[in-house]
Amino acid sequence: MADWTREFDEPIPVPKGRQIVTLRDAGDYVAKLPKAEHMTAEWQAAMLALMLVVDLNGPTMMARIGIMRALNRNVVREFDSSRKDTHWGKRKLKRDE
Repeated sequence: MADWTREFDEPIPVPKGRQIVTLRDAGDYVAKLPKAEHMTAEWQAAMLALMLVVDLNGPTMMARIGIMRALNRNVVREFDSSRKDTHWGKRKLKRDE
């Protein structure tokens, strides 16, 4: 039996300051998207994950991951090499003393 009232472990923030709290909220959010956006591969995968979680009583984390990936599909991840110093070559070996 489908249980759309289950809540996510943490609410999912969406644009305009709203939050998705339950599986029903997620389904309603996807249903209200414009058709061009709704038909993208990311949103289709998110909806499939949502349906599987509801129908098979799976972990809500799977639906959360799908929604988050679809929401952040246009975000480019950048590597910032300045965040961590390398440790290579800073250690002296006993033979070099």
